[in-house]
Amino acid sequence: MTSQPDPTSCSVKAGRVGEVSVVTVAGTVDMLTAPQLEEAISTAAKDSPSAIVVDLGAVEFLASAGMGVLVAAQEKLGDTARFAVVADGPATSRPLKLVGIAEVVDLFATLDEALAAVQT
Repeated sequence: MTSQPDPTSCSVKAGRVGEVSVVTVAGTVDMLTAPQLEEAISTAAKDSPSAIVVDLGAVEFLASAGMGVLVAAQEKLGDTARFAVVADGPATSRPLKLVGIAEVVDLFATLDEALAAVQT
């Protein structure tokens, strides 16, 4: 018998690449788990990075609550730090583009592309 992954499972890890804070997210980002993402971004911003990159590469489901956290983070950071999101695939980049968030938040297909863009 195979066990199904927990639908409310979300893993959020923060790290640093030079002056850039990287928040890596995996699993499901919905109304139950979005506060984890929000807290990780807020904590990353306290270290005065030049940019914050949220990597959604391992996210299997991105609900509107998660998208709201991304938009709020972009607005909250303002001019203090650049903000970018790594999203590639139907679970992340497609919803972000459909609801217009890709027009507000810088979206990249890979972490390397995002890091190159925010470090210039």
